Amino acid sequence: MDIEQPAALEAYLRATRRVDATEKISSRPLSGGVSNRTVLVRRASGETWVLKQALPKLRVAVDWFSDPQRIEREAAAMRALYELAPPGAVTRLIFEDRDRHLLAMEAVPEPHQNWKDLLLAGQVDLERVRQFAELLGTIHGRASRRGAELAKDFADRQFFESLRLEPYYAFTAAQAPAAAPFLHGLIRETRLRGDTLVHGDFSPKNILLQGPRMVLLDHEVVHWGDAAFDLGFSLTHLLSKAHYLRRQRDAFAHAARRYWQTYRAAIGQVPWLDGLEGRAVRHTLGCLLARVAGRSPLEYLDRAQRDVQREAVVPLMQDPPPSIDALIDAFLARL
Repeated sequence: MDIEQPAALEAYLRATRRVDATEKISSRPLSGGVSNRTVLVRRASGETWVLKQALPKLRVAVDWFSDPQRIEREAAAMRALYELAPPGAVTRLIFEDRDRHLLAMEAVPEPHQNWKDLLLAGQVDLERVRQFAELLGTIHGRASRRGAELAKDFADRQFFESLRLEPYYAFTAAQAPAAAPFLHGLIRETRLRGDTLVHGDFSPKNILLQGPRMVLLDHEVVHWGDAAFDLGFSLTHLLSKAHYLRRQRDAFAHAARRYWQTYRAAIGQVPWLDGLEGRAVRHTLGCLLARVAGRSPLEYLDRAQRDVQREAVVPLMQDPPPSIDALIDAFLARL
């Protein structure tokens, strides 16, 4: 079944008694994702759902496959994050269907905005940056203190391997041989870490803003692993936008510094704090290169800009900066 086909989706919802036999519903596909079919469903009651169906082959230019059973991981992550994140930051799970590799969640009410769109328009709101950092810090800190339970439930990293380590680091190593020793070392280091619950897709693209509320989406690669990956992944988006939007470069650089400082305060005292900043630097370098040379390049950077970012990052991998602030300075100086 393809949930993007309205007749098939409606028949499914009625057959499974998710909606009444006579209830009027409407649906429309949502854009933006490459790993799932995503559809908004409006019910006669006014209730709105978002349905997601995992794809076995992702919608990107190169071949990229991942087991659609990852939807089960997303459902489990939604249940855990609903308790760990600040109130309202994670949508409520409505149901999951493992046989058809889909789930339904409560839709974020309109009007809302995607944070990535605002950032690409040059709107750098430091209050939102603070909120973003506190969201990640709260999840990491709270999950770390529930490690005995969560480490077992989220020990399987197969989806993180197929959707992050392989396409971001291993594939990029093959495309940029000069960076291969650094990236393969980063893969080995990441596989050994077991710090906290890692989101794995913590980026502005997966943030909806509804008034003062910040809502985190897309949890299919959540696992127990290296906290620094989330930091590097998210810092990459702020720094890549600093590259893209030259006039707002200083604002994005300031935002990146504020993000790290706020996150550090939000996690509190955790046992994996030692060496965290250095690991975050290395993951930021790895992701900065992966987003211009990996399987999922940033769509807003053109070929010339991707080449510039590559040439800026690879030399820094030979002797990584000692801190986040030093990394920001060094990266921007090389653009």
